[in-house]
Amino acid sequence: MAAKGYDYVIVGGGSAGCVMASRLSENPDVRVLLLEAGGRDTNPYIHMPVGFAKMTTGPLTWGLVTAPQKHAGNREIPYAQARVLGGGSSINAEIFTRGVPDDYDRWARDEGCEGWSFEDVQPYFLRSEGNEILASGYHGTEGPLGVSNIRDPQPVTRAFVQACQQYGMPYNPDFNGPTQEGAGVYQTTIRNARRCSVAVGYLRPVMGRPNLTVETGCLTTKILFTGNRAIGVEYRQDGTLKSVRADQEVVVTAGAVGSPKIMLLSGVGPADQLKALGIDVVQDLPGVGENLSDHFGIDIVYELKTADSLDKYNKLHWMLWAGLQYTLFKSGPVTSNVVEGGAFWRQDRSLANPDLQFHFLAGAGMEAGVPAIQSGSGCTLNSYTLRPKSRGTVKLRSDRPEDKPIVDPNFIAEPDDLRISAEGVKISREIMNQPAFAKYVRQEHFPGKDVRTQADFENYARQYGRTSYHPTGTCKMGVDEMAVVDPQLRVRGLEGIRICDSSIMPSLIGSNTNAPTIMISEKGSDLIRGNH
Repeated sequence: MAAKGYDYVIVGGGSAGCVMASRLSENPDVRVLLLEAGGRDTNPYIHMPVGFAKMTTGPLTWGLVTAPQKHAGNREIPYAQARVLGGGSSINAEIFTRGVPDDYDRWARDEGCEGWSFEDVQPYFLRSEGNEILASGYHGTEGPLGVSNIRDPQPVTRAFVQACQQYGMPYNPDFNGPTQEGAGVYQTTIRNARRCSVAVGYLRPVMGRPNLTVETGCLTTKILFTGNRAIGVEYRQDGTLKSVRADQEVVVTAGAVGSPKIMLLSGVGPADQLKALGIDVVQDLPGVGENLSDHFGIDIVYELKTADSLDKYNKLHWMLWAGLQYTLFKSGPVTSNVVEGGAFWRQDRSLANPDLQFHFLAGAGMEAGVPAIQSGSGCTLNSYTLRPKSRGTVKLRSDRPEDKPIVDPNFIAEPDDLRISAEGVKISREIMNQPAFAKYVRQEHFPGKDVRTQADFENYARQYGRTSYHPTGTCKMGVDEMAVVDPQLRVRGLEGIRICDSSIMPSLIGSNTNAPTIMISEKGSDLIRGNH
């Protein structure tokens, strides 16, 4: 065991890990180490809001694809997970939503998570949020996470919001306010025309603290245990195997794919799986890697009559002009997050809360696997069912830490998920056919006029649906036999170790997951510090 020791060793420098490192190091008497497998957040695309479109594949991700999806054409679907300081908050579309109160009340009421009702977690949402426009009981204004309105939404985004209203949705200026339902322009995690990731908002201001150490390029190989107590972490950095002591706790914050992978490599998980791979069992926990839940997004793409979307900036002269405008004035298309407009809607009007979410992208082919317009300009409308019933798994491929895990979201395994997904595509098309938007459209590029019946829409979903980058639940919180952590985020049956990230969600919340993950880490830091 290495002589070097810390009070807290945090494994994973993403949306949860950076928050945890910032909060725990507020106490000058504790030593905090944050380990991140990726590099520093130096890539310029990270900090330009529009850069999201360039980062869903490439060196800032783990390069994952899913296991063949047996309910979705047996496809292996690209599965972007960040590998960079700041995690998903450094490469995501910067959308700021957090779900409805009932999402969290359900955790507390039905899923064994005492202390996680909306009333319990709302203070942590407020503590994290630094909203420059909205201020009320629903919004914080002084938090580290910068939140703002998009400065100048594209004309087609404005038309999309009007088309939603013509379809029958109310206009909603605040998806995180009293009511989620309706259509509007998303608020984003952008501050001063630059992305406000957790690395920027939480970590960068405190990097000078003498009690905080941040190490990048560290692939965690396993958690070290003495008996049932976690005592440190083993990791590989620059080709060298290293280990470090954790005198108080190891905090695993590697996300819904990374955290179960690390736990399994460490001998914590389903005993039969571990034994089959030759891994010594430290704790038989059948829930590790189970209960994977993700939003299954389906896109439709339209070709526009004129250059009214961000696609025009693919041309060199326009690209240079946009770059100059951003450099000189911090304005123009580079300040766009691409995914500007959105909506929440109840396709089943008997429900209390929306069951569909829509994302309008002011461009086509912006993400891996989404068809582009070969010439001219286009736009994309994405939809998904908010609370899917289908559950998948994360499993080890081998006992080698370098090997990618087997990620199987098991998309649309449940008939209701497929049915609601198809409804989302139908509604998407109806929105785009409204007068406010139809005047921009040359033609429906994808799926095209041959898709008409319920069966057509379901087949289209199977063929072209993809991840919405919201994996959750693989180390779920609760009190039942499949729970991995208790409501204090302590790993069941073990001491000195907690998990604190999106993997602990017992069920998927009805929105994007970055803000909820930050909330989880805010609350988790208080649980660790004893402030609860």
